[in-house]
Amino acid sequence: MLRSPVPKHVLRLRWPTFALLAIALAATKIYAAAPLERPNVVLIMTDDQGYGDLSCHGNPKLKTPHLDRLAGQSVEFKSFYVCPVCSPTHASLMTGRYNYRTGAVDTYLGRSMMYAEEVTLAEMLHRAGYRTGIFGKWHLGDNYPLRAMDQGFEECLVHRGGGIGQPADPPGNRYFDPILQHNGQPVRTHGYCSDVFTTAAIEFVERHRAEPFFVYLPYNCPHTPLQVPEKNYQHYKAMDLSPGEFPAVGHALPGKVDQDAMARVYGMVANLDENIGRLLAALDRMKLSEKTLIVFLSDNGPQQARYNAGMLDRKGNVHEGGIRVPCFIRWQGTLETKTVDRIAAHIDLAPTLLEACHVEPPEGLHLDGKSLMPLLRGAADDWPDRELFFQWHRGDVPQPHRACAVRGQRYKLVQPRGVRGKPLPAEPKFELFDMQRDPLEMRDIAAEHPAIVKRLRHAYDAWFADVSGTRGFAPPRIDLGTRHENPVVLTRQDWRGPRAGWRRDSLGFWEVRVAREADYKVILRFAAAKVPGSAVLKIAGTTSRQPIAPKATTVTFRAVHLGAGPARLEAELRHGEKKRGVEYVDVFLVH
Repeated sequence: MLRSPVPKHVLRLRWPTFALLAIALAATKIYAAAPLERPNVVLIMTDDQGYGDLSCHGNPKLKTPHLDRLAGQSVEFKSFYVCPVCSPTHASLMTGRYNYRTGAVDTYLGRSMMYAEEVTLAEMLHRAGYRTGIFGKWHLGDNYPLRAMDQGFEECLVHRGGGIGQPADPPGNRYFDPILQHNGQPVRTHGYCSDVFTTAAIEFVERHRAEPFFVYLPYNCPHTPLQVPEKNYQHYKAMDLSPGEFPAVGHALPGKVDQDAMARVYGMVANLDENIGRLLAALDRMKLSEKTLIVFLSDNGPQQARYNAGMLDRKGNVHEGGIRVPCFIRWQGTLETKTVDRIAAHIDLAPTLLEACHVEPPEGLHLDGKSLMPLLRGAADDWPDRELFFQWHRGDVPQPHRACAVRGQRYKLVQPRGVRGKPLPAEPKFELFDMQRDPLEMRDIAAEHPAIVKRLRHAYDAWFADVSGTRGFAPPRIDLGTRHENPVVLTRQDWRGPRAGWRRDSLGFWEVRVAREADYKVILRFAAAKVPGSAVLKIAGTTSRQPIAPKATTVTFRAVHLGAGPARLEAELRHGEKKRGVEYVDVFLVH
């Protein structure tokens, strides 16, 4: 559990975003309602848990009793969709908008930061009197003004970047006793990460049980690295997890699977199930279960090859296996248990929760999603058919027709190629599936129905032009020199450029905004080299150099004078003809 005092929480906003948000949120309306009509909200999302990673979805090996019970008490959406990868799903979940409007187009290299001007579900609920807390994976920006604590969350216990142990994290960070960010400050926690996040969420609920609260619990498990408590791992390690042990439905698993990886994933999911059971029990103990609306989903399909209810492909792909996920919504005493066959998606959850909480979005805020409350309450006889859109591929700027899908109530159009940036043919091949007769995408019927293909392609083209025209795809910037964050720690999670990456010889740059003309101290941190070299710092038209001694791991530039405004920060290490990037850049405003 967390071993640090809880500071007084202050919602941190910035100018001019503060002024824009204040004007917008002034239009927020709160309906007078009885306490039971204005529920608490607990939004749970797991990371890389596939549709088939639940025993209630036909997995004969994995046992998830608490999630099975939650499903049995919930409205379950049988065709619920998210993005093929995590950060875009997080952006849509928080805003009710397609991620291409928000700046979060990918998972790393500066492409998973959400524009500060986006209005989040947390901001809207907080303005309406809810206490707001996040415990787990934010993945929409590690620095001001992009952090969860800048975007409506009062209490934040999160890891940096896209996962514990990735380059945004402190060196050597692990799932056990991880260093996390508590309201912007690093703290050493004690225990397994999912246990730590759950305990913090329960403690937040206990502190605010007499007030309306919004708990966002986006776990980082079962994402890699597959670090798992030993007792959970050994239970599945002892099992035969070969493909023949699973139902032979739909698309078969490959002949060989990594059974050890599967055992680790199942152990991580079993641990998640235990923790969700702890949270549900805590709500029962505090007599909050009927006052709390609970949503459970995962952020995309499974990363590794394993049982996924016969669906095609997995994470990173726009076939069903990559974007169709579990979704349970429970509000005991208010919503009846049932299943819903209407298509729904991540963009629908924010408007759904706003309606359930009697909070209207700011006037003029465009939401792509649609409130699911009529479906939840069983009063949607006139629910119209619609199309939902999904796309993801690597690269700074989304490109039309690359790795995309259109999902209608009956038909689904898919162009799955181009995820990794390979050139597409002049006329990409689209696939068409009848999802009523063929929900597992076994038979492409595009050649038989050219009119349907044409109609859905036109719908996609209109959608792509619309979302691309919101702001374009200029990268969000990290602010330097504000009172909200000093020092600013820049990492490889957010650098950009053709050589940017996570290899030792990668090299990139950061798009920043200098908030105040002043002197700054800049410390470069990097892996040691056996030979001497030099460090070069370029920012805002200034270039500075320092020698690097053999085996040195830091270089400090003092009194770097910067003018206010947008800038690009570049830091490179030179050893003869070879150039490489740094691991971290610490930027201090010198007072």
